[in-house]
Amino acid sequence: MLNTVSGFRQNRLKGRYMNRNNLAIKTKIIEAAFKVSETKGPKFTMNDLAKELGMSKKTIYTVYEDKESLFFAMVDYFFDSVKAGEDLLLKKEADLPIDVRFKHILGVLPETSVDVNFTELYTVRDKYPKVYERIQSRLESGWELTLSLLDEGIEQGVFRPVDKIVFQLTFEAAIERFLTGDELAQNQLNYSDVLQGLVDILVDGIKVVS
Repeated sequence: MLNTVSGFRQNRLKGRYMNRNNLAIKTKIIEAAFKVSETKGPKFTMNDLAKELGMSKKTIYTVYEDKESLFFAMVDYFFDSVKAGEDLLLKKEADLPIDVRFKHILGVLPETSVDVNFTELYTVRDKYPKVYERIQSRLESGWELTLSLLDEGIEQGVFRPVDKIVFQLTFEAAIERFLTGDELAQNQLNYSDVLQGLVDILVDGIKVVS
């Protein structure tokens, strides 16, 4: 009986180690894919990724069966990192003015993707429509914290009363256009700069002028 219990515990610990190790490999591949995207955008090849990682394509394919599944993982990693960044900002900047906090929340970019070339992401729309749908889905979710800050600003009299749904839809539509249209590439615009410009326009536009 004791041997059975001991074996069960060992298998459970082994399973936990394997899960952690597998997650670490997945994260390593995703972050390398973002790194390659800094120069090549979404057109990077698995050969590019393998070279960046210093591992074989065969090894990568044991984790992500194709480029589409890797893109799915990258989308979720990106938006999960945005959410984590929002939570961290909320704790670190609790004493800052509400309009500053609101701008920072809207403009969060994960550290691993700050330098990523988003200007050619529109190429994903036609080649990987399911990935495009995933981007849309993630854009439309996770707004609770952001909208609570908008409510707080309105209650403090810092922001004019505005329709929260209209504000959310306006922001979502603009980001979707940035990510899936070709305007940034055509005009040689940087996504992070454009994002900050959008945030300034929207937040300053609802501030109460004293």
